[in-house]
Amino acid sequence: MADTRAEIREFLSSRRARIAPEDTGLTAFGGNRRVPGLRREEVALLTGVSVDYYVRLERGNLAGASESVLDALARTLRLDDAEREYLFDLARASAPTLHKKKRASTTVRPAVQQVLDALADAPAWVRNGRHDILAANRMGRALYAPVFDDPRRPVNTTRFTYLNPAAREFWRDYDRIANDAAAMLRLEAGRNPHDPDLINLVGELSTQSELFRERWASRDVMHHRSGVKRLHHPVVGDLDLNFESMELPSEPGLVMNVYTAPAGSPTADALRVLASWVASQESSVAEQEPRPS
Repeated sequence: MADTRAEIREFLSSRRARIAPEDTGLTAFGGNRRVPGLRREEVALLTGVSVDYYVRLERGNLAGASESVLDALARTLRLDDAEREYLFDLARASAPTLHKKKRASTTVRPAVQQVLDALADAPAWVRNGRHDILAANRMGRALYAPVFDDPRRPVNTTRFTYLNPAAREFWRDYDRIANDAAAMLRLEAGRNPHDPDLINLVGELSTQSELFRERWASRDVMHHRSGVKRLHHPVVGDLDLNFESMELPSEPGLVMNVYTAPAGSPTADALRVLASWVASQESSVAEQEPRPS
């Protein structure tokens, strides 16, 4: 991850490899093209820079590239919002400055926990960029019980996805979840490539999961802001949940995930059953606690 020049080289070459020359209006001369997608010369032409300059960029020398050049390159390679952000992050990381090893937050302020607890009927939790769950409300813990039951700490959704066999039953769209998790983690690596805990997490996943190595090597990146999460909960069964991921302006790097279901839907009914189950569990624990004499 810390080898920024190599990451720039692999990212740019993988993005141009997916674009066919004819899709850009260029004439593909010759039938024997030794590389898939666009050649470096074609990327340079479409971007409006010299071939020598683009070659330097793709070799990992993004330091000093202007915003206008990066914008033009993003348009040429048809980068989406997440990929464009990743390109700019790589450019910043390649600047010749002293890199400070910044660790992602591992705690939340009490006020953030109060917000989570106020969302009594909606499962909610807060994560950092490494996908560590830092805080959750009672419904969030109940919904993600298999994730919290994983003995490894800190609680981490991506580690659970790749290293816990229970993940394949919990995530009904396991392949998509695995793809998204690796892509989100790589986007975070672009923002904070020198976070030692993130480097350790990627190393752990790479050494223990062949699937993660494959997904990581794709160099895909993505935002994860809203959508549908399809789970199989061990207590209430299948759930189709809408989720919203909201960055916390007062806590840079932290994201709050909130899960809801349309009123009257089977998932909304299942969430009410889950809330009742949580209440019964808490009541059972309270009854077993010794009372003061």
